[in-house]
Amino acid sequence: MLRPRPIDLPAPYQPPSGGPPCDLLLDGRAGLHWPDPRAGRMDGLETYPDTGELETELAARWRIGPGQVIVTAGADDALDRSCRAYLAPGHVAVLTDPTFAMLPRYAAMQGAEVRTIDWTRERLPVDRLLAAAGDEAQLMVVVTPNNPTGLAATVDELRALANRCPQTLLVIDCAYAEFADQDPTAALLKHDNVLVVRTFSKAYGLASARIGYALGSADTVATLRRVGSPYPTSSASIDRALERLRDGSGHLAMRVKRTRRERRALSALLKSIGSEVTPSQANFVLARHPRSTWLVEALAGLGIAVRGLGHGQVRLSLPASSGEFARLWRGTSAALRPEALLFDLDGVLADVRRSYRTAIKLTAHQFGVQLSDGAIATAKAWPDSNNDWRVTQRLISAAGGSASLTQVTDTFEAIMDSQRLWERERLIPALELIERLGQERPLGVVTGRPRLDAERFLSDHGLRTLFSAVVTLEDAPAKPDPAPVALALKQLGVRRAWLIGDMPDDMAAARAAGVIPLGVLAPGTSADPMTSQLTRAGAARVLSGLNQLEDLLS
Repeated sequence: MLRPRPIDLPAPYQPPSGGPPCDLLLDGRAGLHWPDPRAGRMDGLETYPDTGELETELAARWRIGPGQVIVTAGADDALDRSCRAYLAPGHVAVLTDPTFAMLPRYAAMQGAEVRTIDWTRERLPVDRLLAAAGDEAQLMVVVTPNNPTGLAATVDELRALANRCPQTLLVIDCAYAEFADQDPTAALLKHDNVLVVRTFSKAYGLASARIGYALGSADTVATLRRVGSPYPTSSASIDRALERLRDGSGHLAMRVKRTRRERRALSALLKSIGSEVTPSQANFVLARHPRSTWLVEALAGLGIAVRGLGHGQVRLSLPASSGEFARLWRGTSAALRPEALLFDLDGVLADVRRSYRTAIKLTAHQFGVQLSDGAIATAKAWPDSNNDWRVTQRLISAAGGSASLTQVTDTFEAIMDSQRLWERERLIPALELIERLGQERPLGVVTGRPRLDAERFLSDHGLRTLFSAVVTLEDAPAKPDPAPVALALKQLGVRRAWLIGDMPDDMAAARAAGVIPLGVLAPGTSADPMTSQLTRAGAARVLSGLNQLEDLLS
């Protein structure tokens, strides 16, 4: 059996996953959007790629020799090569903490001792880094602007490191340098013990092309060439990089300017809602907030993925377009400063097991179909299941029965009226809880019930005066259409809200309306599989009861 050498390796890196489906990926978004008028050259696939033209052009831009540039498979390839070339068992690597997640892994794979120095304040801890390096360190890596904090080192700080540890290769990862106030690259290239790593993934928007490069002394670059693939990237990627470098439209400057402006705006918003924000010079913002976990979940409920880092921290990357930024802004505001709370009625406020669910059973029985509680619960979790008349008709048809929607509706309503089934309904949450929730912000109901039934339940249970908006079956298309949710927002005069519902249709409607969807388990509902169904439909979080709302709002 083949065995790797005995090194204490960390677990393989895995991007965070799970939770509601997201389409705006700001947890790992690499760079800015660029216009792409053509797909790049696709001929020459029978030959190996040649990085020479790109390396020559990069060398000219940085006013160094072509032998001082190496193109790599993204910046991380250059970092990995640095560790492979300069570290071995018994060697020492010095890193800041926190830092790019792969760096400790690359060092560990070479069997090196990793020494870390905390860098969570603005000034780079030069003296402590030098003390950690001593005379033993073979490698020191500083990411500036730092990932994940966004903190940036000054040119003077980095030159001090280079001057005071000449025996150590100082690797400066400048992946986010385009967004910073100061780019140290040119000044650092005067030091033979410095390697500057850069990328086309961020400001140039070529993350999937996997193309980066490193600049340093000819000897260092030659060493890096020996420890990696001679063909690190593809011809198509090289062509795209050359296109970006030669772009004369001013697109890069325009996008960077907008990113800096939006970075300031997002930082101000996060501060205004109680966050401690690290001064960032990257295309993301790191914030610390006591409800950071909820912020990550709430944004995921709106289809926006951001990175939770533990210890109350969350990293929010700046999106690629102004429309996406507006979406992030609204979502962040809604998560931590909702202006209203919206509630579905059945299964959330009203226990309908002995009313509507009984009416479904009795109606089906009239058409020769026997239904179990489990079959009804499963059907209610189907898409477009907000209308109990339609659900009943589907169940009858699925069981081999035959009935039109009009027949089912008339029978259903006759049973409800003749047996006064609404009198069997119970209020699920304590009335006092709804009263407390309504003291802080307006409340609304968004239900698929007919208005008469909805108003009757609210009045019978002392709730009518607590809800400033009640949207019912007659007012708008049924959920999952977002129209009834949007109408409730309009009636309340708000834009930022949460909606609490017990069915996937509730989650879908809220999400489409830009309202944070919260699932709640209706009485008698099994947490499994309903929790996963609600989450797949977009629920930011699934509550066991409405009493948990107060904790989220506090």
